[in-house]
Formats: sequence, structure tokens, C-alpha cells
Amino acid sequence: MQHPAKRNLILGSTSVYRRELLERLRLPFTVTSPHVDETPHPGEAPAALAQRLALAKAQAVSARHPAAVVIGSDQVADLDGQALGKPGTHVRAVLQLKKMSGKVVVFQTAVAVVCAETGFCQQSLAAVRVQFRTLSASEIENYLHAEQPYDCAGSAKSEGLGIALLESIDNDDPTALVGLPLIRTATMLRAAGLDLLA
Repeated sequence: MQHPAKRNLILGSTSVYRRELLERLRLPFTVTSPHVDETPHPGEAPAALAQRLALAKAQAVSARHPAAVVIGSDQVADLDGQALGKPGTHVRAVLQLKKMSGKVVVFQTAVAVVCAETGFCQQSLAAVRVQFRTLSASEIENYLHAEQPYDCAGSAKSEGLGIALLESIDNDDPTALVGLPLIRTATMLRAAGLDLLA
């Protein structure tokens, strides 16, 4: 069995945002697509959906790389209990932002860390409460044309121009809204045996 510090670290995600966030921890890692069906189950709450998918992504990659430490993550925008995922198209993004205008949206960001060989498995959920401004139709169109956030949950790319859509952000992990809560991730990586500051 490998020494924990020698284990490969894999990010089970195709998200460029998560990759950029994980790079902040300065650990060598590779990126692998988890190939997980992200369809919500009937009646599944947004927080439960995010947690299920984060764990499923980590486990799917870990099954192919059992000696590695694998990170899986997922984010779902929660508007009054309704899950808003990645819009994919301009029309869907307009509808999402119209729904969120003037409302509080909770971005549920889940992360899981798994190592099949050692049986390590931990997960955590970071909930970020975001108050959206009341948005005009022209503001929504101008934002979408400038940012094109069609691969972001809820169409809100807070690390870019999306910050102009918001009145306030309330959370305990500033990276969670972008897509990977690094404080929680770092805690779990240490528990898995990877020392970030060695």
C-alpha cells in the first residue's frame, strides 16, 4: 500500500473553475472526467442532489484509480427548494436570472474526497446564501452577452461580471460559490494523508 504522501491526487471534474481553484493548493494533480449522470431524482432536494453527485463523481473516478485520492464536487443553485443547474443555453439562462431577480438563492456546493484502496471517504456541503439585485431585462441580456455563463449553476459567474448581479454573499468559505470549497477540501485532503504545507 502506498504512503499517503505518494498517492496521486485526481480531480474528478471537467470544470475549468474547479481546476483553477484546486491549483491554489499547489499540489500536483490530474483531471479526469467522472462520466456521471447528473439527472436529479424525483423530489430530490438541491442539497441532497449536490451531495449525491459529488460523491458519485469521486467514487466513479476512484473505481478506475483505486490507489489515488480523488476529489468530486458538484454545485446546485437552490431557489426556494427548486434546483437550478447549468442553463446550457441563452434562453434558459435568461429564465433562470429572471426567476432569481430580487431573491435569495442558496448555492449548495458539495465536495467528496475518496480513496478506494484505503477506504477513505469524507464529504462536506458548503451552502452560500446570495441575495440577487432586482434585475432589468437589459441588465440580464448585457450580462449574458458579456459573460456567457452557460456552464455555471444558476447562470451566475460570481468570479466575473456576475458579481454585479448581487447585493450580498453570506458564507464561511469564499471559494465555495465558484465551485470548490477549498477550506473543506484542504481539511479532507489532510485527513486523507496529503499534507498541504509539508
